[in-house]
Parts: sequence; structure tokens; C-alpha cells
Amino acid sequence: MCLLTFLQAGCLEALLNAMGQFCMWVAPMIDSVHRMHYTGQRYNRSMKFDGTGETAVLLKRWEQLPSNMQNDAVREYYHYLKKRTGSLVVKRLLDVAVSSFLILLLSPVLLLLALVILCDSRGGVFFRQKRVTSYGREFRIFKFRTMVSDAEKLGAQVTVKNDSRVTRSGRFLRRYRLDELPQLFNIFIGDMSLVGTRPEVPRYVAAYTDEMRATLLLPAGVTSLASIRYKDEDRLLADAQNADRVYTEEILPEKMKYNLDYLKEFSFFRDIRLMFQTVGAVLH
Repeated sequence: MCLLTFLQAGCLEALLNAMGQFCMWVAPMIDSVHRMHYTGQRYNRSMKFDGTGETAVLLKRWEQLPSNMQNDAVREYYHYLKKRTGSLVVKRLLDVAVSSFLILLLSPVLLLLALVILCDSRGGVFFRQKRVTSYGREFRIFKFRTMVSDAEKLGAQVTVKNDSRVTRSGRFLRRYRLDELPQLFNIFIGDMSLVGTRPEVPRYVAAYTDEMRATLLLPAGVTSLASIRYKDEDRLLADAQNADRVYTEEILPEKMKYNLDYLKEFSFFRDIRLMFQTVGAVLH
């Protein structure tokens, strides 16, 4: 019945448009590889794709950091990570391997979820929002749309419990974190990592303390211990009269304690452990 409604409503054309957009997003990745091939540029362990057709250093030199990150608070964490260059290289290789494998494996699931979203409510399949990753660089995050169109204009930039902007399919996607699956593309092109501090919107990053800016030494992540501990943060914001203020003044500082501890204890095997913890938290 849903498929019939889908066809009758002319959603097939919308799906084809979505697939066309998808191809446009993948094109820069392929172009990056071709450019390296035809220019003779070689990949080495100090480089990664950054989504712009160029390459970026895994951990920049101190003097190359943005000026607002060159402070004593960040320096401490910088030295921790500098000693773990090998783990950073393996981390990036794991990101590329896992994301490319899952994109191929889950492509039928991604298509099915796209159909469900189109059947459920008006609007596009994907939600694109400007977020901040390593060294303060802004990028567009990929997520399945779980809210009504123009939801950002109708309320806070964080979601609260029983948020009226969330669609029926959106509640299901959010419950099992399925709306995060398109971020596999962000991981593949180097905007994000499997594990790391969740990417915030620029207005929240502007409120970072000097120490919080240390989390920008690494790419933003899909999961972290902070996101596991605060997987139900919408409930904490349910009764807040000003959700944005409560988030930046109360919740964000507590999440950052976990994120900063992650930098001090960073290792490849810790990332693996956090990925398994995330699966357990989602299924629980």
C-alpha cells in the first residue's frame, strides 16, 4: 500500500532527484582519487582526504593551528596526540575501510529508509547542516531527515523530548540512530571519523572555552563516550524554557569532560571499544 501511495504521489521523481544529489556528493570523492592519480601525487601516512580534492595533515604543526587554538590549555592535549601519530594513521585507515565497506553493504538499507522518509512526510530525504570539525573547519553534515521541513526555523537547534517537529519515521530513525547512517560519506571523505567529539553547529563552537578547543585537534566523530552517556539528552532538555541556553551552559560542559578525557586516553583499541559500546547502547 505504501509503495502504491508512493508511486501515485509522484514520489518516484523525488527519489530519482535524491539519487542524483547522491551522485553529485560522491563525485568529489572520485575526483580526489583521480586527481592524485593523474598528478602523480602519492598518498602517505601524514595525509588524508579532506573533501575538497586536496589533502590535509593528520595533526598539524603547532604553529599551523588556528590562532584561537594556540593556547596553553590546548598545548597539553596536543602533546598527548603528538605521541600517538601511529594510532592516528591507523584511525584514518580504519575510517576509510569501514565507511567504504558499510556504504556498499548498507546501500539497500539506505534506499529503503529513503523511501520510508518520502512516504511519511513532505520534504527531501536528507538533512544538511553546517557543523564544525578539526581546526574549526566548517562542513555540511549528512543525516536522514527526521523532522519537518524548515524545522530549524521553528525552534531550537537542539531537539527536546516529544519535539513536535519530529516526524513519525523520524522517531524510529532517532531511536536506533539510523538517521546517522549517511555520515558514512562524511567519514569517507575525511570530514568526520567513526569515533570522536560530536560535531557542533558554529554558534555552539563559538561558546567553547580555550580548553574545549582542544577537541578540534581531531575530526568530529559519529560516536563518543559523551554521546553514549548523553544519548537521551532530549529528555534533559524536555522542560527547558530555553533549550539552547541550557545546552551550552549545562550539558555541553559536561559532555566536554568526556571528550577531553578521550584525547588524553586516545588509542586505536579504545576507539574499537567505544564502537562496540555504541552498538550496545543503541540496542539497549
